[in-house]
Amino acid sequence: MEIWKVGFAAMVVGLTMVVECGVVAADMLYSSKLVHRFSDEVRKLGVSRNGEVWPQHRSLEYYGRLMSSDLQRQKMKLGPQFQLLFPSEGSKTMPLGNDFGWLHYMYIDIGTPSVSFLIALDAGSDLLWVPCECVQCAPLSASYYSSLDKDLNEYNPSGSSTSKFLSCSHQLCELGSNCKTPKQPCPYTVNYVSDDTSTSGVLVEDILHLASGSRMAANSSARAPVIFGCGSKQTGGYLNGVAPDGLLGLGPGEISVPSRLAKAGLVQNSFSLCFKEDDSGRIFFGDQGPASQQKTSFLPSDGQFVTYVVGVESCCVGSSCIEQTNFKAIVDSGTSFTFLPDQIYDRVVKEFDREVNASKASFEGYPWQYCYKSSSEGLPKIPSFTLKFMTNSTFIVQDPVFVIYGSQGAVGFCLAVEPSGIDIGTIGQNFMTGYRMVFDRENLNLGWSLSDCQDLTDSNRLPMTPANGSSPNSLPTELQNSPNSSGVTPAVAGRTPSKSAAPTNRRISFKLCLTNLLFPLLLVSSNFRQSLYSLTL
Repeated sequence: MEIWKVGFAAMVVGLTMVVECGVVAADMLYSSKLVHRFSDEVRKLGVSRNGEVWPQHRSLEYYGRLMSSDLQRQKMKLGPQFQLLFPSEGSKTMPLGNDFGWLHYMYIDIGTPSVSFLIALDAGSDLLWVPCECVQCAPLSASYYSSLDKDLNEYNPSGSSTSKFLSCSHQLCELGSNCKTPKQPCPYTVNYVSDDTSTSGVLVEDILHLASGSRMAANSSARAPVIFGCGSKQTGGYLNGVAPDGLLGLGPGEISVPSRLAKAGLVQNSFSLCFKEDDSGRIFFGDQGPASQQKTSFLPSDGQFVTYVVGVESCCVGSSCIEQTNFKAIVDSGTSFTFLPDQIYDRVVKEFDREVNASKASFEGYPWQYCYKSSSEGLPKIPSFTLKFMTNSTFIVQDPVFVIYGSQGAVGFCLAVEPSGIDIGTIGQNFMTGYRMVFDRENLNLGWSLSDCQDLTDSNRLPMTPANGSSPNSLPTELQNSPNSSGVTPAVAGRTPSKSAAPTNRRISFKLCLTNLLFPLLLVSSNFRQSLYSLTL
């Protein structure tokens, strides 16, 4: 047998890259050519990473980019500085009720001196933005919101000594080609699906104040440089009291806060969210979950990981695993309920209906088709609902039903699942309740383990069983008792009128989209019957 001769070249200190090679047998040699990643030769080949703009050869930016790359490699070799990080105001997340669209919020501190913002959490988008130099923003006065006891804040770039505008030449400036000069502030516009909902302004870099959850860290706090939107103009749902003080995108894009924290070497490229039955929760950056957790892999879309998608191999109801129930699903921590592709939905609900021991019923104002009466003895035994993944992992939904209450207590329940109208599903918050959900972006895995959402900084792990005595419902009591209220999709939701306001025929809840991905749009009427989805993968 003829022995092949093989040659190879290694990347040297991150300054060069292999861009072409050839392989032939017999008397010919495998070879590779090293060229500089910012060279004219690479530029002509059209090779770039994430739209990276080549700096001018031997310019200040050229050497600065190389230095930044070297520092990043050194941080990666040393490992993350902190085991866990969370906002300096605390790791707890909170629902703020109807005025705020039933989204999850938390306070974060930005700038020097720091200013506090009440931001909505969304794993379905990338950008952090806050109201800033407002031309058109939602009201920020506490008197406008029944659940607030203090005014919301507006970011002022000139009021922070650590603030600086991102230039149009920066690699994360997607609209840089529209700028007149490379040095002017980078504009941004994010359009969300539905009713002209958007945020726009300029990108800013400033300090995000975080606390450490690691006993090994010398400091108990961290000042993390992050890039966010100085949102001077909002439209649509953002003007109606939903996310009035900004939004924290937790998606996999380079500009998202989890990405910036990992790139700075502060924490591992991962974060966790945990939701309790009372709808409160916690968030931790850098959390990769316990070793005992179950996992499944994230799936790419067109070769890229632009959102958190997993592959469900089959759905099981009770002891029956239903044939031909494999599908892809977006894991969306902000969506209140779960949606299945139509054909999958039909098979699943029919099996649930066959196994549940209760009389079917209809409850006006609720969206679900499979609802049942409760008896004088209370709720019957609910068939279990399990998702099986391609990695031989199983996800047992703790409570797949929504209980309907009347003046005398529970009057019925519904299987809290709807058809999506498209060939992709959404695993919503009601399926995640009772779990510590780990979005491990470093290893491209979704992890989960049973939890009652205690503070990770106390023991560096969460208990593996939910707390006793908790409510079986995953939504606030106010929503359970109101048939004309709805759980909503993440990030943007229509604000329902107050009790004194005239009734309306339609409420609209919105769904965020990443810059290159349109998520499902859910258009909800007062009886939740109208749905419209738009998805581009």
